[in-house]
Amino acid sequence: MAYLRSDTGCPWDRKQDHMSLRQNLIEEAYEGIDAILSGDPARIADEMGDVLMQVVFHAQIGSEAGTFSIEDVTTGLCKKLIRRHTHLFGTDAANSEKDALRTWEKNKKTEKGHVTDTDVLADVPRALPALTRAYKVQKKAASVGFDWPEASGAKEKILEELGEIAAAGPAEKEEEAGDFLFAVVNYVRLLGFEPEVALSRSTEKFIHRFRQMEGLADEQGSALSSLDLAAMDKLWERVKQQEHYED
Repeated sequence: MAYLRSDTGCPWDRKQDHMSLRQNLIEEAYEGIDAILSGDPARIADEMGDVLMQVVFHAQIGSEAGTFSIEDVTTGLCKKLIRRHTHLFGTDAANSEKDALRTWEKNKKTEKGHVTDTDVLADVPRALPALTRAYKVQKKAASVGFDWPEASGAKEKILEELGEIAAAGPAEKEEEAGDFLFAVVNYVRLLGFEPEVALSRSTEKFIHRFRQMEGLADEQGSALSSLDLAAMDKLWERVKQQEHYED
């Protein structure tokens, strides 16, 4: 990376800075997740290399500016892991996964200087995808007891928010729609699932079914776009029935 950014290196690499590489970091992280979902070890290894390249890239930029180096990054990480795992390197005890996570969050709160529980919520990055951010905020609120005792309470909240959307005027509908989505995320969380993962799987399922539906239309000698909604619905139901029989 030092050579790539040198005077005799690559013009593109040499021109980059922390700000210009923001989107690259996001994209490589998502491609890494996509590789994990594929279950292909070779692809995962390849994409993890791309994620690592972003770390090395930023470290090289920092080194050139005299602000931080790759050694600072790795040393800082090691120190953080020790500070946060006081049940291994300190006097805390953790007999379960939940205890270990609670210890981590306690140490993180102290380390970041969070005085109030609201500080913890506000520290959830705004740059996260909205579903993930809502999920993390709700989990942190739940950690201090602000949570539905049962998922049924969150389900009732969804119905309440649906009613508020219907009753809202044009200026308020977007806000009420956001409240509805927030309530759905909460319900999914209380069912024990991560909404980002659940929605991603449903989106993949929709794409798969749409592809199958288009294939059925092609077998009939029709372009999907030439069919009316009723005809497409029939094909959609055929795809779902085929899936049922395959299961």
